[in-house]
Amino acid sequence: MALTLGAGACSGDSDNGAGDDKTLTMWTFKQSHVKALQKVAEGFAKETGITVKVEAYGPDDAYVTKVQAAAQTRNLPDLFEVHTTGDDFTFGAAGLLTDLQKDVDDAWLNSYLPQVRKDGSVTDEYYQKSLAQDAKTKGIQLGQRYSVPLTVGTFGIVYANKRRLADAGVTSAPTTWEQFIEVLGKVKAKYPDNGGVTVGLKAPTTGLEWFLQPMAYGMLGPDKFRALWGKDKASNFSSPTGVRVLETYGKITPYWTPGTQSLDIDAADLSFVQGKSTFDIGGTFTLAFLAQNGFDAGNVLTFPVPAPADGAVKDLSLAPFTLTGMSVSATTKNRAGAIQWLRYLAKADVSATFAKEALDVPPTDLGADPSAAVGPALGAMIKAFGSGPSAYNPGDTSYRPNAYDGPTVASVLMDYSPLQQRSAADAAAEMTKQIDAFWTKQ
Repeated sequence: MALTLGAGACSGDSDNGAGDDKTLTMWTFKQSHVKALQKVAEGFAKETGITVKVEAYGPDDAYVTKVQAAAQTRNLPDLFEVHTTGDDFTFGAAGLLTDLQKDVDDAWLNSYLPQVRKDGSVTDEYYQKSLAQDAKTKGIQLGQRYSVPLTVGTFGIVYANKRRLADAGVTSAPTTWEQFIEVLGKVKAKYPDNGGVTVGLKAPTTGLEWFLQPMAYGMLGPDKFRALWGKDKASNFSSPTGVRVLETYGKITPYWTPGTQSLDIDAADLSFVQGKSTFDIGGTFTLAFLAQNGFDAGNVLTFPVPAPADGAVKDLSLAPFTLTGMSVSATTKNRAGAIQWLRYLAKADVSATFAKEALDVPPTDLGADPSAAVGPALGAMIKAFGSGPSAYNPGDTSYRPNAYDGPTVASVLMDYSPLQQRSAADAAAEMTKQIDAFWTKQ
């Protein structure tokens, strides 16, 4: 769906829905963020005298439709919550957003985690993508910034039912793959009918990208991990190393929750909420969904998918990236106030308050003990963040062929585990065959 800003909307005489110098209107697609934003807006109003009115429109498709209609009628809000490197660039290309490049100075940026400071800016990678004939972001320019981080996260987070683990004699999170398998065995013995693990395998990439890949990265290290998707049969999935990765992953097979292969992501999460499983593989964003659907966040033990004890990466971590950001409308009548609101959200204490209310990970640096600011579940996830060679970065796809189709490869992995329709060697050979075919399309 094309997004265009109505003629004359930037001329200053448009009858838009933006607020005045004492009121800002903000739109979000995340209902779970409304109360959290309203709470921190109370402090902003006391500090600045500016009221922020938060309105939610969801789901995502409905939000885009709402923005499209508002753009045509020149009735845009002052502020948007956006999917970072998604909506922000699409809306920016359509002229709906103001460029924040000159507003976001080093002092502001330094409040964020180093790994996400560039997020929301048009890097060369995204500029090059915008040049494609059918690109929805055509028109963005290198260096422009269309959002700043609001929530960050990553994949590869294990959620466990803390009480059930305690019943099985487990009181701390496993730190190696072997310990994880051992914990699964203990819980399964205590809860034979519902002690297993689930992930939304109806979208098969969840098993590959959220579960196998972090483990494999820790097992092999960055270079050998990337080589699994390469052309060299001495190091790709069909190699002895690749088969060994699948065999290691396959140790999870006895502990899958029955039927998990037919569950989408939400259904898998609900399986955990309803007690049909004891472990749920997701991302940092999963916690809010679990809580919204009635699971006690205090009964959650979170930990990153661990690496084998003898893995190449001894201190495996997860690289965070920005999930959602904040953008300023091109038609706002109070740009200065909107910028103030974005700066306010970037304060560590404000960001922590928002995070606790929304159960989402904040982008700000909360120091050495983030649990003290946001609680144990979110704090454990933040402690799992890292950067550099020891951090698995799901956003790095540079080692895969441009034509790569994740579900095709991931479906083969699912045939191996949980379905047990292929051996590890057979699955590895077929995954290599699929990846080789994508390389030929380069």
